[in-house]
Amino acid sequence: MILSPPDQASGTLPPSARTTLGVLGGGQLGRMFVHAAQALGYATAVLDPDPASPAGLVSHVHLKADYLDAAALTQLAQTCAAVTTEFENVPAEALATLARSLPVAPAAAAVAVCQDRAKEKAHFVGCGVPCAPHALIETPAQLADVADDLLPGILKTARLGYDGKGQVRVRTRDELAAAWEQLKRVPCVLEKMLPLDFEVSVLVARGRDGTAVTFPVQLNLHRDGILAVTTVPAPGVDAARQQQAAEAAKRIAASLDYVGVLCVEFFVLQDGSLVANEMAPRPHNSGHYSIDACDLSQFDCQVRAMAGLPLPQPRLHSPAVMLNLLGDLWFDAAGHEREPDWPAVLALPGAHLHLYGKTEARRARKMGHLTLTAATPEAARAVALQAAQLLGLEAW
Repeated sequence: MILSPPDQASGTLPPSARTTLGVLGGGQLGRMFVHAAQALGYATAVLDPDPASPAGLVSHVHLKADYLDAAALTQLAQTCAAVTTEFENVPAEALATLARSLPVAPAAAAVAVCQDRAKEKAHFVGCGVPCAPHALIETPAQLADVADDLLPGILKTARLGYDGKGQVRVRTRDELAAAWEQLKRVPCVLEKMLPLDFEVSVLVARGRDGTAVTFPVQLNLHRDGILAVTTVPAPGVDAARQQQAAEAAKRIAASLDYVGVLCVEFFVLQDGSLVANEMAPRPHNSGHYSIDACDLSQFDCQVRAMAGLPLPQPRLHSPAVMLNLLGDLWFDAAGHEREPDWPAVLALPGAHLHLYGKTEARRARKMGHLTLTAATPEAARAVALQAAQLLGLEAW
């Protein structure tokens, strides 16, 4: 494949079928990135070991290999003009290897911070962004030195935790010690439990030139540690609080010298104050609504940032509610497989169904999402509740 070289004057990769953009990871985030890149005319390449990966199935090139496979990384570097990642647990070493040959966004150093909760918390503190009081536990001595006022708390593995995995709530020192044993004594962060009111998230897209734009603040509802519902605009969040969250997200991205889309999750406490929870160095589940409700989606911005294209401020043109669709929907109460009633759902006004091309439904597996758009937030909520009833989802 012949590559279009970057524009030497601007450092951009103009849209062209002769330019290939690559992604490490072949899940649904990679699939939506591939769709956005292809809409602009780019060719795409995916590195993912799964031969049935959702992104690999729709990409021009699918390298079926491990993320640290030297030959596959060399081939990806020779094929692509720039590379991104679709999930934070892609080894940072793979990104660093690729960065010797071509632009990689986000950079390995930024991803490495997001891969480690201890580094992440330290980064929040260094940026002047409030986060929960916490302590690092790597040794028995550090366990013994935990301050009393950090309990009750949540013990979280420093690495590889997501969707509520690798987390244990603890109320006493005995429970804390037992939880650390349960988590195999791996490095952990103990976070003080705070009087939480609700959770919001902010997507920031930042280019190589430092230009940064944010999407509207999103209200998120989780069930069993997995995102269930996202509502935009976020009800109950005033303009001042939204501005505070957006500015904090931009500050975090700038201090990482971040390029691409970054999601920062915040807790809003019962007194109205805002504390950073965690961040994801990629587009985020809570931002999928942007495909149907904004004039630029989070994936459009991911493509633009890595290619050096302009990043205008995204505009929310329709209030929206997004429902996460887990594999549980494909089973009835008796555990028998079934197909959800998609025709009934798609008969609803403003219903936008996105299924990820996964052929096997499993409980708690993300199979797709449904975005309901309307002229007003109230109308979007009403039709979303109708959709939830049709699908057998719990109301909120």
